Amino acid sequence: MRDEVLVFAMLQITNLTFNAWGRQFLDDASVSLPPGSKVGLVGRNGIGKSTLFKIILGELAGNGDEVSLPRTARIGSVDQEHPATPVSVIETILEADTERHELLARLETAEPEEMGEIWTRLIEIDADGAPSRAAEILAGLGFDHENQQRPMSEFSGGWRMRVALAAALFAQPDMLLLDEPTNYLDLEGALWLEARLKKYPATALIISHDREMLNEVCTHILHLANRKLEIYTGNYDQFEQARAEKARLQLSAKAKQDAERAHLQAFVDRFKAKASKAAQAQSRMKRLAKMQPVSTTIEERVAPFTLPSPPRPLAPPLIRLERANVGYEAGRSILKNLNLRMDLDDRIGLLGVNGAGKSTFAKMIAGALNVSDGELHRDRKMRVGWFHQHQIEAMDPTDTPLEIIRRAMPDAPESARRSKLAQFGLNYEKQETTVASLSGGERARLLLNMVAMDAPHVLILDEPTNHLDIDSRRALLDALNDYSGAVILITHDRSLMEMVADRLWLAADGTVKPFDGDMDDYAKFVLDRAKRDAVKPSQVKKEEAAPAAAAPAAKPQQKQKGGPSPSTLRHAVKKAEERVVALTAEIARIDDDLANAAVSNPKALEGLTRARAKTQADLEAAEAAWMSAEETLAEVTA
Repeated sequence: MRDEVLVFAMLQITNLTFNAWGRQFLDDASVSLPPGSKVGLVGRNGIGKSTLFKIILGELAGNGDEVSLPRTARIGSVDQEHPATPVSVIETILEADTERHELLARLETAEPEEMGEIWTRLIEIDADGAPSRAAEILAGLGFDHENQQRPMSEFSGGWRMRVALAAALFAQPDMLLLDEPTNYLDLEGALWLEARLKKYPATALIISHDREMLNEVCTHILHLANRKLEIYTGNYDQFEQARAEKARLQLSAKAKQDAERAHLQAFVDRFKAKASKAAQAQSRMKRLAKMQPVSTTIEERVAPFTLPSPPRPLAPPLIRLERANVGYEAGRSILKNLNLRMDLDDRIGLLGVNGAGKSTFAKMIAGALNVSDGELHRDRKMRVGWFHQHQIEAMDPTDTPLEIIRRAMPDAPESARRSKLAQFGLNYEKQETTVASLSGGERARLLLNMVAMDAPHVLILDEPTNHLDIDSRRALLDALNDYSGAVILITHDRSLMEMVADRLWLAADGTVKPFDGDMDDYAKFVLDRAKRDAVKPSQVKKEEAAPAAAAPAAKPQQKQKGGPSPSTLRHAVKKAEERVVALTAEIARIDDDLANAAVSNPKALEGLTRARAKTQADLEAAEAAWMSAEETLAEVTA
């Protein structure tokens, strides 16, 4: 029976109950995910979403056989960063396709009679296209061609997390599990991932608090609440509408039931003592006892953010930059020729890939970094509130919110300090809890409110939503809309950027300039740039060249045992022909570059000449392989 269900479901959860660490996460929960669906798993922070992932992966066990997938289904996840190995980034991604990696390894030692079978399978899985597919994914996640060749050991943990994500996408499992995949991406990476997931050919289950991603990618929303799982068709906006309608109907049904209950109780109270009405009263008492109370959706209250506005506006402009350069070392500028102005009511969305200088710009505005050349004009009375992720990482794990607020309000009475923390959304118990025991969302909430406590004229928010759930993000948006000071926002949350920023500045090419367009224009700009980077011939390693080019050499040895089928051979012919076309176009491109190359640059000419010779040799081999494949197909079909 279970196998019959799996024909219609990629994942089947049946009556799942899970208890651990002194609490219950799931109670008799059931759900079925259709094949090919893109499902957003949503719920409050700490509700058990990541725990459910671990149960699906088999890292945690329920009470029995409650989680079922097709027997041949491959599950992929991104649960930790890739290790710092000496292997290059591109090779690390290619190894994620374990079948291709094993087949290529077998070729090194295979007997002649085995090689035809291996080549046929390599052709079927399009092994020759693997390097270009890997390069495309890496380019979309921010790795240029040079970085793709660098060893993993040269990258930080955040970048190795991107490699882990790239490897999961490249392996293309039947069911992909992603837990907050945009938390370690910049906005550009998040935009690319959103476009990629929309085209992902298999099933994906995504934990995310990024409203835009849930709206653009998801075909279903899986809601975890009250230890139950409930699936809704549609994106996040449609889920919210369905939930609101469900709550309205529940309240209506409850009001109707309450009215009926009151009517029955009134009859019982009035006539239960009268013998002539005793039977009717008894009947109504039985009806009252059988009435099941109508359950209603209980929404947990989300504490608002407190972002007090500056009491007195300053004379415009708040900040004016004229031909300003800024950097960390004398003579070495990260950002150059800055010519910008910011007024009190400006809401600036700061765009740009990681490493383009966004954090450097934020430090300069916050006063933590001086300009080395040019001019920076700012009002001396201007106060800046600056929130960034390093503050969360730098918090003393043994500290408590109460101790932190005591240092910030040394002269205030204890009642005022506790009242302030309560406004931040931290109850009495949480106020004396160590930082190490607070959730990421609670720490982010504490720091966000702290940086704004002195009513700054400018708020700089660098990835403020990383640890916030969707409702908390909405509360932050409401607070920012009520705040009357200037805002500089750096975030991968496209929805927040669109709702807050009224001007966009782009950090790129060693400077910061206004971006002419909205977020839709920027999304198109990012995706077009990723496509251009992905199709550069230099990003596809020539030594990973087409198995189709060499495959026909092994085919005559396999022919005696029946050989590959005509359909397989037709596919080999098609792939060989496509390779000839691609290499011919590559030679034409190199010829154009040779024609335009400066005679005064012998190194460039030498490199192009070598590249043309190598490509010409590849073309001749590909043409021979194409002819051989055509002959083999003709023999088999004859």
